[in-house]
Amino acid sequence: MRFKLDAVCKNARAATIECGGGEIHTPVFMPVGTAGAVKSLDAIDLNEILRPQIILANAYSLYLRPGADAARRFGGLRGWTKFDGLFLTDSGGFQAFSLKSAKVSDEGVQFRSHIDGSPHFFTPQKAIETQRKLGSDIMMVLDDLPALPAKAKRIKESIERTGAWARLSLECHRKAQENGESLAQNIFAIVQGGADKNFRAQSAADLTALEYNGFGFDGFAIGGLSVGESSYDMYETIAAVAPLLPADKPRYLMGVGTPENLIEGIDRGVDMFDCVMPTRNARNGTLFTSFGKINIKQSRYALDAEPIDLTCDCYTCRRYSRGYLNHLFRSGELTYYRLATLHNLRYYLSLMSSARSSILSGEWERFKNDFYVKRAR
Repeated sequence: MRFKLDAVCKNARAATIECGGGEIHTPVFMPVGTAGAVKSLDAIDLNEILRPQIILANAYSLYLRPGADAARRFGGLRGWTKFDGLFLTDSGGFQAFSLKSAKVSDEGVQFRSHIDGSPHFFTPQKAIETQRKLGSDIMMVLDDLPALPAKAKRIKESIERTGAWARLSLECHRKAQENGESLAQNIFAIVQGGADKNFRAQSAADLTALEYNGFGFDGFAIGGLSVGESSYDMYETIAAVAPLLPADKPRYLMGVGTPENLIEGIDRGVDMFDCVMPTRNARNGTLFTSFGKINIKQSRYALDAEPIDLTCDCYTCRRYSRGYLNHLFRSGELTYYRLATLHNLRYYLSLMSSARSSILSGEWERFKNDFYVKRAR
């Protein structure tokens, strides 16, 4: 992986990341394709209409069904899904830990499948081996994620275990590379520590110092946020952690969030984001616009001839009215899910593209201010 800062405006960064399979221009939002598909969309929608640079798939979900070997047989995620862009795979730790059956030890996490109840055990090495088979461009380490709020003892345990697992993950990945495998794959560590700045600083210091045969991590993520803490605590944590991470490597804020969260993350030096919010909200009737959110299922839109957002150039806004989308949603037509998802993802991707342009031109502060002014009208 090669990382080049193209511009910095205040703390906001615009960068180019070169992976084995292509380039990523940041700030970047990654649509979530948990099981190898962005819900309601196909490869034509992604490759020809939305054109995201990178999407996120989940190792836990694909490990359980259909199994990483199945994806590998078809040439990995790219060959299997026919998406032309890059893939980042989450280790699946969040999903495993969220199960009631999960039991965590220093060796890994034991859990039962949410699909059929079968028992499984994820170790740091198994998480990497699974992602290696999937052929993702960026792999995430298995981390110990404490729900917030958490006691200091639990957070301390979390960062120590996350650090130990990160070392095992790095060794597993680098040894595979030495054997000629996964040469194009990259690995990111995940900083934990809850909302405690001292624990976060310790986690960041431990992870950035890790090396195996002279090689460290290719990037660093800030994990364990948007899990119950306030927005203030989230932003304070990001502001504290980002400067502690290498300036010459990508910074990734996991599972966040609203358009406002993304703007505030960029403002504090974050490069990469992912979240299910634009796709999930689309399916539930909530559509994002330059002036805020609208609930398309409300009766007030039944006879509305305007597009979702007059300033939007997405496939849906150029063709269909709010009234038609209201009808599709209220009628339970599956077409609604595709059209709404195309719009919401286009909004998120355009927001990142515009943010990048503003950083490159040195006008980030104006862009951020305009973003909020539009929402206050």
